[in-house]
Amino acid sequence: MKAFLLLFLWTTALVAAAQSPHRAAPGAKATKQAQLEALLKQEKVPGMQLVYSQKAAATVYNLGLRKSGSAEAVEAGTTFQAASLGKVVLAYLTLRLCDQGVLKLDTPLLTYYAYPRLQQEPRAANITARMVLAHTTGLPNWAENPLSASWSTTPLHLRYAPDSCWNYSGEAYVFLQKTLEHLTGKSFNTLAQQEVFAPLQMAHSSFVWRDAFTTNASFGHDAAGKPTQQLHFTAPYGAFTLLSTASDYNRFLQAVLTGKGLAPATAKLLLTPANPANRCRVPPTSTDAAIAWACGVGLATTSHGPAIWQWGDNGDFQGFFMAFPGKQESIVFLTNSANGLKMTDKILQLFLGPGQYQTMQWLAEDK
Repeated sequence: MKAFLLLFLWTTALVAAAQSPHRAAPGAKATKQAQLEALLKQEKVPGMQLVYSQKAAATVYNLGLRKSGSAEAVEAGTTFQAASLGKVVLAYLTLRLCDQGVLKLDTPLLTYYAYPRLQQEPRAANITARMVLAHTTGLPNWAENPLSASWSTTPLHLRYAPDSCWNYSGEAYVFLQKTLEHLTGKSFNTLAQQEVFAPLQMAHSSFVWRDAFTTNASFGHDAAGKPTQQLHFTAPYGAFTLLSTASDYNRFLQAVLTGKGLAPATAKLLLTPANPANRCRVPPTSTDAAIAWACGVGLATTSHGPAIWQWGDNGDFQGFFMAFPGKQESIVFLTNSANGLKMTDKILQLFLGPGQYQTMQWLAEDK
């Protein structure tokens, strides 16, 4: 009953947003740029790319430095780690393969591929792609640091029963990715290039490092603003190795909003609740009613209208997007800083106006 009510309220809100008058464009780009530059300085964020889109118009901001202490300015083609924003790409790719008949959302994944890391976990037999995309597998976020040498062979154990509650899981997305690779006989980066990057003209995006990135890639930075190691990912993982630009990711985001490349019924799975995101280990809070989860992306009921959203955090790179399907309006930003997400609410209020956007409070409650 709760899930039905959530779907009804979300759909009603989308219709109302679509019928509301078109908002006037924000102030001059120069004014916004100055405000963003002041925010970067305040939060010790060396560099950022941001794209604000409304209807068919996109305004692009390239701010700050690729590496603190250098003269290397962030440009439109500067590559950032997009971290967990790659999960939405993996979700979209999965839905495209579902449309092609490669797999079904509600068929247990272990019937497609005997994932070695789950052979000692009998409850994993119930996990489906739909559970992965909606973060209800019961798997942990990470069994250990995914950059460690032993991670990829570490046995996995469920923390919660499958489909019992919401628990964010990078490990689940890796399980799904490995299943897709097995079913297609292709590496994940090849699949992403074939199903997402090439069709959407995302020329600066990859899940593995390219030599071409060397001349214009950003360094990450710690909370003090000092540069960190520049990682060159050699193995593709949809959960955390996406390398992209804000402009590229904006193209992808517009495809999600319009359902481009997906059957109409499949496209709706990215915009409607799959579950109410009742968190496994967090007691109910005041923001719970505002957050749900679709098949691959978060949903939020905000003062600006119903939105889809996702954050990315690789430690020294952080990013975020929020998009409003009923308004054809979106914001995506990528930063080269451990402080990037601290700016989220101020950025949303700068472009969308004062109000409650819920997501940062909800994430803070989960720590």
